[in-house]
Amino acid sequence: MTTKFWLVIPAAGVGARMAADRPKQYLQVAGRCILEHSLHCFLDHPGLLGAVVCLAADDPYWPQLAVAGDPRVRRAPGGRERADSVLAGLDLLLAGGAAADGWVLVHDAARPNLAREDLDRLLSILAEDPVGGLLAVPARDTLKRADADGRVAETVDRAVIWQAYTPQMFRLAALHRALAGALAAGAQVTDEASALEWAGQAPRLVEGRADNLKVTRPEDLLWLRQRWRSD
Repeated sequence: MTTKFWLVIPAAGVGARMAADRPKQYLQVAGRCILEHSLHCFLDHPGLLGAVVCLAADDPYWPQLAVAGDPRVRRAPGGRERADSVLAGLDLLLAGGAAADGWVLVHDAARPNLAREDLDRLLSILAEDPVGGLLAVPARDTLKRADADGRVAETVDRAVIWQAYTPQMFRLAALHRALAGALAAGAQVTDEASALEWAGQAPRLVEGRADNLKVTRPEDLLWLRQRWRSD
């Protein structure tokens, strides 16, 4: 049985580290912009109930995309921080009648190389999980903790360190409560899992592919273009 889910993509950021002429999610790769690629894996999935893309109010690029006319995709206002954007997306879903105990996946706008098998694995493993979880990758390199002077303070045990990726998958109302509570408390929330952690939950780590990269710097975009050109 296919697990049904909603999708929220926060896409209000400007991606300053890319030093591009537009937000990084609108840079072109293989005939589409990054955001279109990031949506593609979900729009082709039979479990998708609908998607919300959270955008800056003055975003001039989204209306030009063909996917903006897809009836399954709605637009929500983006916020100052990622958590604000995701919360706005959840508000829209709940106001539209989405079930409070339904699954919602949150995915980065600039993570365009999600493999279908990773998405299916996440949905399958977490289908009956009481908390939910996220795609992640075990750390491969030796990790160092730096001191205030930029010198090595200690070597961290990489066996217990994972890199958090997306999508991240939680029950809609539970994620809404966790995000709203963490924001009200002034807690640092860098992803959805950290909001659930703040609320006392322990999200499950689901190992995914390491090439599910988030485009952050120019070299990431170069790698992606070379990778897809070779494919």
